[in-house]
Amino acid sequence: MRRRRERKADGREIAELAALADGSLAPERRAALESRVAASSELADRLAEQQRAVALARSAANTVETPAALRARIEAQRHVRRTRIATRPLAVGAAATAVLALAVGLSLFGSDTSRERFHAALAPTDLLPAARGEATLTKTSSGWRIGLAATGLPRLAGGRFYEAWLRNAAGVLVPIGTFNEGRDVTLWAGVSPKDFATLTVTREQADGDQTSSAETVLVGAVNAGG
Repeated sequence: MRRRRERKADGREIAELAALADGSLAPERRAALESRVAASSELADRLAEQQRAVALARSAANTVETPAALRARIEAQRHVRRTRIATRPLAVGAAATAVLALAVGLSLFGSDTSRERFHAALAPTDLLPAARGEATLTKTSSGWRIGLAATGLPRLAGGRFYEAWLRNAAGVLVPIGTFNEGRDVTLWAGVSPKDFATLTVTREQADGDQTSSAETVLVGAVNAGG
């Protein structure tokens, strides 16, 4: 029982040191804990470990753009560290360092891929001469996310729809998604616009034929940038 009480007390102490390090400790507890730290080299070492972890977290946040979901996960880890009973004070700092190293690595990876972006200005054909459109193609780990915004395309329904395609120099078409109207469309491609550098939109019908109808209403070259 005595050892259990000692472990609980030690856990509360570590949680308070973590809160002191990141500035979240309640004011009524701060002065008392700071006095104890000043009188104990062991507590001072533990506080320094927590402060290093906090400094690393803030440095990572300022240096790279961490994905929102990952930032939330790191904050949750910090909250758990402050409130959970801990029995290994040095392991807290080591775990925080490992999580932050992962955050930095994933952030750098994400920022590298997000910079690769292509753009296409889509011109009309004789089928719908008033139509216009723009597409932005962004590389992600899942493939190429394509945001399409088009005007002058009448809404299609009742088994009729628009279909978007990427085409290479040999004329090979890869379907990248279907939609009913073009105001705010998200498409996905598993092929690179570096190789399939023409984007087209056709009118289609659900007739069991998966090939293009060749009723092209928008077409444009995909260019780097944008």
